[in-house]
Amino acid sequence: MNTPNKPWAIVLAGGEGERVRPLVQSWLGRHRPKQYCTFVGTRSMFQHTLHRAAKLTTPDRMVTVVAHGHGNEPWTQFDGISGIQVLRQPLNCDTAAGIFLPLAYIRARDPKATVVLYPSDHFVHPEDRFLKVVQYAVKTAEQTPWRLVLLGVQPDSLELEYGWIQPGSMLDQSSSYQVRAVRAFLEKPNVMQASRAMAEGAVWNTLILAAKLSKLWDLGCHCFPEMMPLFQRLSEAIGGPEEGKVLNAIYEVIPARNFSSGLLQQVPEHVAVMQMNGILWSDWGKPERIVQTLQKIDKQPAFPLSLLSGLPQVHASELKVAPLCVAGEKKITV
Repeated sequence: MNTPNKPWAIVLAGGEGERVRPLVQSWLGRHRPKQYCTFVGTRSMFQHTLHRAAKLTTPDRMVTVVAHGHGNEPWTQFDGISGIQVLRQPLNCDTAAGIFLPLAYIRARDPKATVVLYPSDHFVHPEDRFLKVVQYAVKTAEQTPWRLVLLGVQPDSLELEYGWIQPGSMLDQSSSYQVRAVRAFLEKPNVMQASRAMAEGAVWNTLILAAKLSKLWDLGCHCFPEMMPLFQRLSEAIGGPEEGKVLNAIYEVIPARNFSSGLLQQVPEHVAVMQMNGILWSDWGKPERIVQTLQKIDKQPAFPLSLLSGLPQVHASELKVAPLCVAGEKKITV
């Protein structure tokens, strides 16, 4: 039974982690998607993300998207959290499909839902502070249902592989969390563009997002007119005998579209950004990011550093760190 007044959580875990694959292959002797790897401590990134999400909602309002090629790996990861709905994508068709697939399932059950997107390959510390920011983002999305609310991070380097958000006017400064309009998005800039953006107060785009499902669906229809009728067709089949057949059929023709460049970048006027102050965040898409992040909190990675012979070792004291201060599982067979 669904619990009212709780957001839905979507955990995105469909990637293969290609840039981390050589490290994992050397370390474990086999390929394992990075989100299922335990790089520090006792939990994988996927498990950490699930546990963070579960603190703000209930398992029956959690949906995770995995790849068909991940086999039974996801089902080894739930670590005592039962009742999460698992959706296997028949094919990887980029991030738009990976997001609108779970939205179609949630929409079939709760069309008035508020949803939170959590990529599963992020490091966040401290978690309790992060969750307070997410809670405020959910509150903002419910009070301003005409906007998507993205979380941003103040940059400490010219990271060229992240997306950047250029904030606009202040929308809400009634609390310690400032909510701003978005002027523009900058996807994977060059050095000159990133330097200019950083000087002008741009923030990194985490792709952690809170929004009303109906707003996301409407923007999807506007930005992906060739894709959304397919997910509408799936929505109408969910729960019926043709569900699996329809899911496979639409993925045979679904176009590959990127959520950031194809939607967010096209409709900045429909987006707000909240900056996560006092929170250490990193997208662990590259081995060096893993090591550098752990150095900031004086932790050692679980893998031998000798595997990264080509990676320059950066001392924790040399890294610029933002001050930490801030006011039953269901399997879909396809």
